[in-house]
Amino acid sequence: MSLKVGIDFGTSNSGVAVYDGQHVRLLPVDPKNVLPEVIKTVLYITREYRCYLGQEAVEAYYRDNVNRQRRFVKQWAGEIDYRGADMHYVRDIFVYVDELKPGRLLQYLKTALRKESYLGTKIFEKFYTPGDLAKTYLTLLKQRAENVLGEKIDAATLGRPVKFSESPEQDKKAEETLRQAAHEAGFKEVDFEFEPIAAALFYEQKISHPENVLIFDFGGGTLDIAIMRLGDNTREVYASGGVDIAGSDFDRTIIEKRMLPHFGYGQVKHHPEIMEMIHAVPDWMALPELGTPINRNILEKAIQAKIAPVRLKALEGLIYNDLAFTFYNRVEAGKIALSKEGATVISLEDKNIALWDMYTRHQFESDIRHYLVDVEKVLLDTLAKSRLEPGQIDAVVKTGGSSNIPLFTEMLARIFGADKVKASSAFSSVVAGLAIKAFNK
Repeated sequence: MSLKVGIDFGTSNSGVAVYDGQHVRLLPVDPKNVLPEVIKTVLYITREYRCYLGQEAVEAYYRDNVNRQRRFVKQWAGEIDYRGADMHYVRDIFVYVDELKPGRLLQYLKTALRKESYLGTKIFEKFYTPGDLAKTYLTLLKQRAENVLGEKIDAATLGRPVKFSESPEQDKKAEETLRQAAHEAGFKEVDFEFEPIAAALFYEQKISHPENVLIFDFGGGTLDIAIMRLGDNTREVYASGGVDIAGSDFDRTIIEKRMLPHFGYGQVKHHPEIMEMIHAVPDWMALPELGTPINRNILEKAIQAKIAPVRLKALEGLIYNDLAFTFYNRVEAGKIALSKEGATVISLEDKNIALWDMYTRHQFESDIRHYLVDVEKVLLDTLAKSRLEPGQIDAVVKTGGSSNIPLFTEMLARIFGADKVKASSAFSSVVAGLAIKAFNK
């Protein structure tokens, strides 16, 4: 009998679990993490194509990159063949490449599957498609799980959002890309379950009588909702829905609304090249690519001209000392703290950076309130599709890190009643349910 596992390949975090018919076992696939059963969906690939994931990837990235030396060389990138009117000429294109760059850190691998416009990325001399990145991560995750279990894993049930994309074609393509990646990672059998339905299967283990349950799965990449009848011999899905809003959007909003002034926003005018750099700060994928000799020269000239010198020194330090990942983690940590505290401090101190910003829950809720409208709409639309009234819902089960944000908990309490809103394990309920589905398949 082949071993089957549930795998939650999440936007921010992932996990693996097995079920024996009575108990779910969450596998400690990241012993270096504070919660070993939760592993960051982060991949670090070195120049020699050694690959690391989870906390090990983060540590390798910090070891190799932060405050490192750079050496740029001019490299031929191709040519442009121009024809027009009576003219025809060929022009060589050159780019500056940091030949000392030791590796690339990649995050939000699952998000890459959803974007039709994202074809992949070049990592040194190799081009990685979104499927290649998913395969690389799942291969390493499978090896970690097999090492814990001491045996080979042949089959997996993977979670997927209710909607990878609003486009049915892209939604299908994303699932097939992930399926192929899992097969190439070594899984002989692969099937899928909607993530909120998986969370419902885990919740069902705890109830003693039939209930109408709404699962509110709000993580790092998407909001997914499922309304189900649980506890009967015949389980029924009344409705499901989702929207492409989640924790990463809130992180970006915090940076755009509160952090950009620390890097010159509002003080730099008539310098479009610098404004372009400032506007790239919320984009963790774009920011490291700005570290070119041309951009450094632009920043140095502006600093010498006394154009917001302290702020632009901070921007220069953020870009050229590879502090983007650290910065985004500090912002995310501040956001998480506001689920329990009324205020927090977002800070970052390094060469030429002394960022300190008091951020309150009231400010955070004001910054993200426009998302509340969309979240409430998809919630009510899904409820309408189920043909149930709020009073007919017996329990509202929250899961995923973003579900703990008080603004959304208060929304659920307002619609369904505070006594019905229950918190499930933010990081393990989905993977536990996927393990149950894998066992029963």
